Amino acid sequence: MAETSLNVLVIGGGGREHALAWALAKSERVGKVYVAPGNGGTSGGKIENVAIGHSASDFAKLVEFAQTQSVGLVVPGPEQPLVDGISDAFKKVGIPTFGPSARAARIEGSKAFSKDFMKKHGIPTAAYGNFTDYNEACEFVKNATFDVVIKASGLAAGKGVLMPTTKEEALEALKSVMVDREFGDAGSEVVVEELLVGQEISVLAVSDGYTVASFPAAQDHKRAYDGDAGPNTGGMGAYAPAPVATAELLQKIHKSVLQPSIDGMRRDGFPFVGCLFTGFMLTADGPKVLEYNCRFGDPETEAVLPLLDESCDLAEVFLAAAEGRLDAVPLKFRDGFSATVVVASGGYPGSYAKGRAIAFKPTAADTHVFHAGTACDGSQVVTAGGRVLAVTGVSDTVQGALDRAYAGVATVSFDGAFHRTDIGFRALNQPREGLSYADAGVDIDAGNRLVDLIKPIVKATRRAGTDSDIGGFGGVFDLKATGYKDPVLVSATDGVGTKLKIAHETRVHDTVGVDLVAMQVNDIIVQGAEPLFFLDYYACGHLDVEATRDFVRG
Repeated sequence: MAETSLNVLVIGGGGREHALAWALAKSERVGKVYVAPGNGGTSGGKIENVAIGHSASDFAKLVEFAQTQSVGLVVPGPEQPLVDGISDAFKKVGIPTFGPSARAARIEGSKAFSKDFMKKHGIPTAAYGNFTDYNEACEFVKNATFDVVIKASGLAAGKGVLMPTTKEEALEALKSVMVDREFGDAGSEVVVEELLVGQEISVLAVSDGYTVASFPAAQDHKRAYDGDAGPNTGGMGAYAPAPVATAELLQKIHKSVLQPSIDGMRRDGFPFVGCLFTGFMLTADGPKVLEYNCRFGDPETEAVLPLLDESCDLAEVFLAAAEGRLDAVPLKFRDGFSATVVVASGGYPGSYAKGRAIAFKPTAADTHVFHAGTACDGSQVVTAGGRVLAVTGVSDTVQGALDRAYAGVATVSFDGAFHRTDIGFRALNQPREGLSYADAGVDIDAGNRLVDLIKPIVKATRRAGTDSDIGGFGGVFDLKATGYKDPVLVSATDGVGTKLKIAHETRVHDTVGVDLVAMQVNDIIVQGAEPLFFLDYYACGHLDVEATRDFVRG
């Protein structure tokens, strides 16, 4: 173990917190991971449950516990304590905390605030209106030229989003939220925004207020049943990395959303430290932000954390972010894919029974069973929530990860258990059309720049019978221009190997071409023939424009 042992306090009791505790406990530096309050699976080895809740009234007890146990890093899981200021409580006594301040957590705590923030900083998102007046909101809906989504501005446990299909349904949704207070005080203000169409992805990003480092993009499944049927849930499964999230797309997201968001919050006076979880819709006009979350997602966390490279110490990453030095600690991931399947209680997301005994069998390698809604009744683990377990599989392929996840699901059982059987269907059915040259690693602009550079070089070698033009897929030669009668053509082909390696080592490329042409000419001359033209083919894994120009010039 490292010289300085680090004790960590994870706050929360769901599948996300189990996954966080599991990943943090793998750190050689970590001595103990306390989970408050934890669940039926967050105890054993370095991990220990603490019987303290995480409401605002519990903050003082949590701080006292952290001080007593020499906790050196606090990782809050759920959004409510973050919005209530739990990070500020620990920072006041000097304990590093991987989580945003109450001011920064408004980015999730108030959807109206987050939409205005996006507008101010040019973050691409849907057209919208914020309303505290019911009648004004109704007028906006009546006059809208687009389909709308109704969102309760405050925290509503992930249930405050309504998607009406007609104006009548939209007006009824406004009444249920603003008048009938279906979501309580969370609906005192609403966001009415344009319905975006496309595939959704989730990007979890770690930040220290300046630097941003992202986890692989994930796709989750919100509906309760197969085929995306049934009511919305907190999430029935996820997989990562999502094939639809190409490297080019993620780079665009980083430049147009993630970095500007972190920079904007800092410049507005509330730097964001922690995990910024951004939901995107991949529209025909590019990625647009659906929402910000100020914490790790669930079940996305259970999917992405098992992809961490063995060399990556998550405790060091979180501590570096909390101390403002994230750029000094790399966030690394293993190659491959992960898939998470949630096993839920019958009746979820409605009413469901609790206290049902759960049976567990051994799981295979690269399969992880994270506890969410579980508790211990003596020595027996029992159900204690709607989403009970999150089973994750890791493999080299999406299909392999899904196979391992579902094999893991088969190792657990309890009365009334159900799960979706089609997690990952978007990844498996991802169409292959639309592959660009850039996706294949081809730089068209570099190729065009090279053509412009070598055109005069090629022109300088022109002889009678040739046009000395380049850029086509063949060469033209007029034999009449040579003056031969009934000519016989002799051809030769050759290549360079060792000389090419020497050229790369010495960075001298203008002599390789001379040797190549000389070998070709010699092969023609020994046949008693006259060299007429040289038809070349240049292939490379990565186009170095200047080196290629020197090669052609030689």
